[in-house]
Amino acid sequence: MKNRLLLLILERAFKYCEEAIVKLVSGRMSNYYFNCKTVTLHPEGLYVIGNIIFDMIKDSGAKGIGGLTLGADPMADAVAYTSYLKNSPVEAFVVRKTAKAHGTMQWIEGNITRGDNVVIVDDVITTGKSTIEAITRTKESGLTVVKVIALVDRQEGGRENIEALGHKVETVVTREEVMELYRTKHP
Repeated sequence: MKNRLLLLILERAFKYCEEAIVKLVSGRMSNYYFNCKTVTLHPEGLYVIGNIIFDMIKDSGAKGIGGLTLGADPMADAVAYTSYLKNSPVEAFVVRKTAKAHGTMQWIEGNITRGDNVVIVDDVITTGKSTIEAITRTKESGLTVVKVIALVDRQEGGRENIEALGHKVETVVTREEVMELYRTKHP
């Protein structure tokens, strides 16, 4: 399944140019870009991601899986759906970018409660900022982060920034793996 995911990412989510023409969230310019929503919102992408990440977390003791909206949402949903089909349900949850302005004024939405073990997911890690924000909000809500998973690690220091806070990061795909496949298809 990982090989199929690599191909989907290459075909649907990866853009490469010899010159640095893509502006990243950080403001830095890059010669490559990952728009993983074109894979995480694709039927086959959801299937493959759900199965791969479920296998990564099935023995973690996690009750929930989620991360900062919007990047994490389809991944968490895919894993929750897959977990149900495999008779080992894991709840999906969403970490808001801003607290709800009315009602319960929560940062986190979903069927998880204080003390639950959870997995944080993110579609792409560059600096780790959004993943760290999700971890922070999750911990502030009384949840225990037992695992952190990135769909794609751009290998630009994000993993190290997250791990410096005491959370090991597992990645499904690295930038180098995608570039290696890109080079075989575009010699």
